[in-house]
Amino acid sequence: MLEFDLSHVKMRALAWGPRNGRLALCLHGFPDSADSWRSLAPILAENGLRVVAPYTRGYAPTSLADDGDYHMGALMSDVLELHRALGAPADAILIGHDWGAWTCNAIAALPVSPFAEHISLALPPIRAVDISAQGSLQRIKMLARQCRMSWYIMFFQLPLKPHRALARVIPRLWKDWSPRGADVSRGIADALAALPDDAHRHAAVAYYRAMFRFTRTSPAYADLHRYRFNLPRRPMLLLHGEEDGAMQVGYTRRVLESLPVDSRAKTLQRAGHFCHVDQPRAVAVSILNYLQCTPSITN
Repeated sequence: MLEFDLSHVKMRALAWGPRNGRLALCLHGFPDSADSWRSLAPILAENGLRVVAPYTRGYAPTSLADDGDYHMGALMSDVLELHRALGAPADAILIGHDWGAWTCNAIAALPVSPFAEHISLALPPIRAVDISAQGSLQRIKMLARQCRMSWYIMFFQLPLKPHRALARVIPRLWKDWSPRGADVSRGIADALAALPDDAHRHAAVAYYRAMFRFTRTSPAYADLHRYRFNLPRRPMLLLHGEEDGAMQVGYTRRVLESLPVDSRAKTLQRAGHFCHVDQPRAVAVSILNYLQCTPSITN
């Protein structure tokens, strides 16, 4: 376990691969943790990458944020600070899933990103989604369906302490978001272990409250936070499971024309929202091919 004392959080991270390998920083989402990379990371490590997967602020064993800020600007700041703590390699790769993907998308929108490559799983850039479907009846239909799929976001806005229901909500989300019949017991257990008490569960819900209530971030993060909905300036690889029950895969299919030249998008069969859990080898091959590596994958 790696330990980093960042400005407002004591961050812990898992690591795989050679210490002198090319850095691949992997960011988890909700409802999971750094443990969700345990199937993909060893494959990337076998191919020479140094994979570092932090537990993001508020997810144990990382501490709660001492400034209480869970806005996107704060998440971006943690990633940039962690990159510097790891030596600030110019060839580093940023890989994000769910909230980690949103963070990756936002960093790719910065005028200057310290990462050489940006890879997002299960969440295309929000602004690209909006542009790709603008003015169409299909947009309305997809939006209506997405609202039904995203019921939990509305639930998290309720004033009656919704974090106290996470012990029931998290298992439901894993089952709804994964392919039919998938064994999700390990994912559920890891997610609950990262949110062991009311304080950590409140922090996980605070991500959604901070984003969708449009509250003001701390001044220290304001410059970063304003890029949260911007289009990426750097080429990206987008990966999305065909059976994602959280975010419609159709959005990813439509966004390429709004992204920088040399961006790529790929959908994965027999994979749900947690595509790196469901199909780690397929995700690894897609990533390594995008990085123009020759994949070496053992059974």
